[in-house]
Amino acid sequence: MRTLLAFALALVSLQVCAAADPSAGGTPGVEPATAAAPFASLTLTPAQINGASRFFTIDGKTPTLLAAPPARLEDVQVLRLWPDQAPLQQGDNPATDIPTLTVFLPPTGRANGAAMVIFPGGAYSHLSPREGLPAAQWLASNGITAFVLKYRLGMKYHHPAELDDAQRSIRYVRANAPAWGLDPHRVGIIGFSAGGHLASAAATHFDAGNPQSTDPIERASCRPDLHILLYPVVTLADEALVHKPSRTWLVGDHPAPELLEFLSSDRQVTKDTPPAFVVHSTGDTTVPVANSDHYVAALEANNIPFVYLRAPIGKHGFGITDDWSGPAMAWLHIHKF
Repeated sequence: MRTLLAFALALVSLQVCAAADPSAGGTPGVEPATAAAPFASLTLTPAQINGASRFFTIDGKTPTLLAAPPARLEDVQVLRLWPDQAPLQQGDNPATDIPTLTVFLPPTGRANGAAMVIFPGGAYSHLSPREGLPAAQWLASNGITAFVLKYRLGMKYHHPAELDDAQRSIRYVRANAPAWGLDPHRVGIIGFSAGGHLASAAATHFDAGNPQSTDPIERASCRPDLHILLYPVVTLADEALVHKPSRTWLVGDHPAPELLEFLSSDRQVTKDTPPAFVVHSTGDTTVPVANSDHYVAALEANNIPFVYLRAPIGKHGFGITDDWSGPAMAWLHIHKF
């Protein structure tokens, strides 16, 4: 493992798009993406980044949600995970009730056939703008087709709605990969903070699909081929380490102990958990670094390949930075992403 990490660190750092959430069709200077100028290639100012986002909120507009998988991907398409009602859906508000994937294509000629689904953080109460789009731009600019998941949130939605959305997003990309020129065996996930918890849950709770289902998406496996976790919430059961707001938004005020055990990902790792790249700052006072320590210890105990960057990177929520993104991309390339 030290050899792999040393190799990754030795590779030249990649250019990172230091961007986050763009405007929802209202901020001056942000033009819609086109096939000739994909969104991954746009340079956004901090003001544009921090504007309202059409990818995470609706802003009073009615978005075009594609109920069926498109024949071909286009930049910033919004794909509805289920054609009708999602499991446990409690309304029809696109902003809160309908889980979606937003597509970010690599620049023309750069796509390498790999795909990553992005789970932004936000304590299960909102979706952080600094973690969805920046990750999509970073991945897409390096040839990886990126999908930002808008998953359902508390307090309206509790587990298992969030995990349902995460698992469905992986199945959705994998089931349609051949038609989209993607490799169904190169579908990974990346999650930040509470989105890191969701990613770790998806990496430890998965199945091979239901071969009897009439829905071709449900016939696909929801096991990610690898996962990247950034300052993740990991445990829900350890009172000394848990990020209590995330727990409350996900499972409510009085969860059963068995549910907290089930959703403590460090206790759910098995020999079938996919390879991992984990990053956590020792200076994180919001989600203690011990969350990742415990998860990595479980990976090691089960002989799962991993890289762990544990360093004083900064405060919680640092997003896409040179501290880790170069080594992470090198690691992705090692795994043929």
